[in-house]
Amino acid sequence: MNLERTVFAQVMGHAPHKAFQGCVARYPGVRRARRFTCWDRFLCMVFAQLTYRESLRDIEACLGAVPERLYHMGIRSTISRATLADANEKRDWRIYADFAQVLIAEARRLYAGDHFGVALEETVYALDSTTIGLCLSLFPWAPFRRTKGGIKLHTLLDLKGSIPSFLRLTPARTSDVSLLDELPLEAGAIYVMDRGYVDFARLHRFTRAQASFVVRAKKNLRFQRRYSHKVDRSTGLICDQTLMLVTPRSLEGYPEPLRRVRSRDSETGKRVTLLTSNFRFSAWEIAELYRCRWQVELFFKWIKQHLRIKAFYGTSDNAVRTQIWIAISAYVLVAILKKRLQCELNLYTMLQILSVSLFEKVELAQAFSSAKSRMSEEATCNQLQLFDF
Repeated sequence: MNLERTVFAQVMGHAPHKAFQGCVARYPGVRRARRFTCWDRFLCMVFAQLTYRESLRDIEACLGAVPERLYHMGIRSTISRATLADANEKRDWRIYADFAQVLIAEARRLYAGDHFGVALEETVYALDSTTIGLCLSLFPWAPFRRTKGGIKLHTLLDLKGSIPSFLRLTPARTSDVSLLDELPLEAGAIYVMDRGYVDFARLHRFTRAQASFVVRAKKNLRFQRRYSHKVDRSTGLICDQTLMLVTPRSLEGYPEPLRRVRSRDSETGKRVTLLTSNFRFSAWEIAELYRCRWQVELFFKWIKQHLRIKAFYGTSDNAVRTQIWIAISAYVLVAILKKRLQCELNLYTMLQILSVSLFEKVELAQAFSSAKSRMSEEATCNQLQLFDF
């Protein structure tokens, strides 16, 4: 039983404290922080993410209202706005980036056996980016357009469990395709991308690494068709071709055959042209893999709506990067809870339950199961009764 532990303490019990201390030890500038440790700061910022705190003053007021509960939540320091602001400026954001990778590795292990819509043994990744807008007068270090600032979050999403396996924060002006130069490639994996990543010299790196890609083709693609394969048009497929690039620069960048698959979306009627280096899967599977790429768009939408990554607690580059990495950690931590507790609720519902129960001393699994039972009752009893019996 966890009658003496708050829900927040139980949640953070799934975050390995020893691994966090190992991340802190890599950056000697914060080893001597004793009055307000990096772990205390991490707890405060995760609390802010889970409860939708608006500002540092909001965090201070909320935690200061229940000082007797802080010890049971694992927070050993006195919380003040000035202390949090100072930590945002001085505590290295790489500590929290490294720890997010620890949580991501655990989440990917837990979700390795899940399916995402296409029954494949290979690991499938979706690569995309989203721009987080910033006020240029408050964040002068992040110029984007003439009167607007911003940073770009590049994400490689493992479609099994929708877990981000690789993230990179860059200036908003950074092109998407340049990220292919530093993307870690996994032999045998499949990478699904939009047409902003079409660069044949960079895409040939996937083939050399024994990985494959599926990317949406640009309209001005020039090629020579070598062979046409039969397709079942009732499935929405239009053609399946083997081709060679013909322009000198493209051919120099990718001198090997490619596969071109065209399909029609049954819902919107739009036609999509795909290029892939994978010749083993059927044309229908290639089209379905690209359709599953939408999960990375849903991931960006989810974290922007339900986590604090559009309004920031500090204006420095270090504060912004720290907040984004801790937001990702909070997302992955809830995903780990879902799998370890075998909870059937979706992540949104779990997050809403946590937001109003972090101070409570109740079994974590019981809090989720009680909510699930109430939702089931509401789903079956949504008809008004005219008479009482």
